[in-house]
Amino acid sequence: QVQLVESGGGLVQAGDSLRLSCAASGRTFSSYVMGWFRQVPGKEREFVARIVWSTGSTRYADSVKGRFTISRDNAKNTVYLQMNSLKPEDTAVYYCASRRGPGLGVRDYEYDYWGQGTQVTVSS
Repeated sequence: QVQLVESGGGLVQAGDSLRLSCAASGRTFSSYVMGWFRQVPGKEREFVARIVWSTGSTRYADSVKGRFTISRDNAKNTVYLQMNSLKPEDTAVYYCASRRGPGLGVRDYEYDYWGQGTQVTVSS
């Protein structure tokens, strides 16, 4: 089992920045890919970004490319999502997820473990 705990959400204004953290514990050595997704009420969960633990290889949704950066600290078993130039349409609950094996990591069904989510609200 892998436990994931997100933090860092909050209420900000458009143009501001936030950094989300996802602390992993448990059988973290089994995690191969870490991803961030977001969801608004009434909509499907949306891929935001993912990173491969071992190589640092990243992938982003087009909607956040150039504004968001995913990174990891292997020693702390923590993944970060730096969000700059936030827009009201970035408002959502942000979830961290872990996948045991290699894969593209852009669909929520690819992931094995999920955190509880952290709310990000961007006002205009």
